Amino acid sequence: MIIEHDPNKVREQVKAWKKEGLTVGLVPTMGYLHEGHKSLIDRAVKENDRVVVSIFVNPIQFGPTEDLDKYPRDLNADSKLCEESGVSLVFNPQPSDMYADDFSTYIKESGPTEELCGKSRPVHFSGVCTVVNKLFNIALPDRAYFGQKDAQQLAVVRRMVRDLSMDIKIVGCPIVREPDGLAKSSRNIYLSPEERKAALVLSRAVKKGQELVDAGETDGDKIIDQMKALIEAEPLAKIDYVEMVSWDDIKVHHKVDGPILCAMAVFIGNTRLIDNFIRE
Repeated sequence: MIIEHDPNKVREQVKAWKKEGLTVGLVPTMGYLHEGHKSLIDRAVKENDRVVVSIFVNPIQFGPTEDLDKYPRDLNADSKLCEESGVSLVFNPQPSDMYADDFSTYIKESGPTEELCGKSRPVHFSGVCTVVNKLFNIALPDRAYFGQKDAQQLAVVRRMVRDLSMDIKIVGCPIVREPDGLAKSSRNIYLSPEERKAALVLSRAVKKGQELVDAGETDGDKIIDQMKALIEAEPLAKIDYVEMVSWDDIKVHHKVDGPILCAMAVFIGNTRLIDNFIRE
């Protein structure tokens, strides 16, 4: 397995693979890899001849009061997981490798970014779209893999690829959970034992919403109200948002009459966690 920091050398390697007629899959990550990331990597390895995993904590998708500096990092453990999983190349650039001192070109998506995390994290998706576009230009993938836990991100990247006529297949992969239901997240490490227990309220709210939909409830407001009530009963939880939106364009939706996404962001103590379910 190759570990490379230089974007130009990554592109040269991928071009060499493509000259051999090999397909390339990309798994973009910010590192501190867990079983959720591994599920993306495993699928990419299965579906492609070569797999690139990017490990880059992207500074331009963090707001000024967010956790850029303390975001967990462990390149040695990440590299070991990647090698054991069959990854061909790990791309681990520094911010200076990705952004020149006078960098001034950003991609702004103005459709699926307007609700959910786009409201509470106003710079986030411009940073995501910009770095993903750069990663696509560097790694030249045939397929790129994103997790459903970041469902809005998945929808935004799909829209960007469509709108900019990129010849890349975006593959969405299911949420991976702990045995007790908590969605796998690199930020789970921030939780104290008490907060870790309280965080289960997110997956319980997801389950409640799914049960209501499965039972035939179509009133989105009733579904969201019951999910919120469950979360609000947890003293350590503070809701950022709990919303039902249409799954294709991430617009607020009040009825289960097509593909919908029920998504939430909840602070447990100082840690912001997200979870969701999708009904196609």
